[in-house]
Amino acid sequence: MTKKINAVQFGLGPIGQLCAKTILQKHSGRINLVGAVDIDPSKVGKDIGELVGVGSTGIIVENNIKSIVKKHKVNLVFHTTTSFMEDVKEQIIDLIKLKLNVVSSTEELFFPWFRNRQIAEEIDLLAKKFKVRVLGTGVNPGFVMDVLPSVLTQVCTEVKKIRVERVVNASKRRLPLQLKIGAGLKVGDFKAKKATGKFGHIGLVESLQFLAYILNIQLDEIKEELNPIVTKRNLKTEYLTIQKGRVAGIHHTAIGFKNGQDVITLDLKMYVGDHKDYDAVYIDGEPPIKMKVLNGIFGDVATVGSLINSAYLIFNAKPGLITMADIGLPHGFLRQRQ
Repeated sequence: MTKKINAVQFGLGPIGQLCAKTILQKHSGRINLVGAVDIDPSKVGKDIGELVGVGSTGIIVENNIKSIVKKHKVNLVFHTTTSFMEDVKEQIIDLIKLKLNVVSSTEELFFPWFRNRQIAEEIDLLAKKFKVRVLGTGVNPGFVMDVLPSVLTQVCTEVKKIRVERVVNASKRRLPLQLKIGAGLKVGDFKAKKATGKFGHIGLVESLQFLAYILNIQLDEIKEELNPIVTKRNLKTEYLTIQKGRVAGIHHTAIGFKNGQDVITLDLKMYVGDHKDYDAVYIDGEPPIKMKVLNGIFGDVATVGSLINSAYLIFNAKPGLITMADIGLPHGFLRQRQ
């Protein structure tokens, strides 16, 4: 898309605020932010620029996007509310009916055709009807453990196995993430939260299924495990004090099997401590590939980067519920100086 995108920021949690701030500071040459939406009464009525710390913009946070659409021609919505398809279904449907393209950070939306097939099919059909595109993306899922290893296989004449490792020092991350991985919980409380199915990292199986789709294989079996990492000493972050013997974070794995052999392994460790971040991809193929990103890819900034850069490319795809495989080669853009 060559013309300027008129966009609305939908959801103003930490990621939504960072997304709006980044657009205003770095992407105003290509993206015209015309509105912002949140249901939090403490945010509604405030200037979005003042809320995110960049000064007055004249863009007032509203609690309903319909009033914004009446005042402005909107091409696209940056949707950053929650992780689960069931929770965002009605939000996405409402946006589609307003004929709005959507780029969302909802993790389950990244590749929803297996765990949430019924909802995915409903969104896909509706998006095609209203001739808009809906894309789920981010950093994980959306890049580190799925898109990145997919791109690395481009030079392989044969792929036998893929293993991806991501190690995140959650000490440096925001409070909601530290709470999401159970930092500070007793082990028993961790197990109770795990049983809800809405705890810990969301999207690992979606990353696994995306890789299987890219590699054109039908997995026979998927094994997923989520276990606590328990600290052997007292730990402290900006937000939390974690006692010895309590949960510091998670060790989450998803393994895909074909003909009895593990062919895709995703291994995520995200916990509070003093360890180093890194991301690594190991491809058993021809040629073999071993790639390690020292210090890792910082999630919050990278999530916003993926959302914004994908917004430029989403119009390359046909209408419907699409994936990162449908938008062309993902990439960043040189900043247009004002």
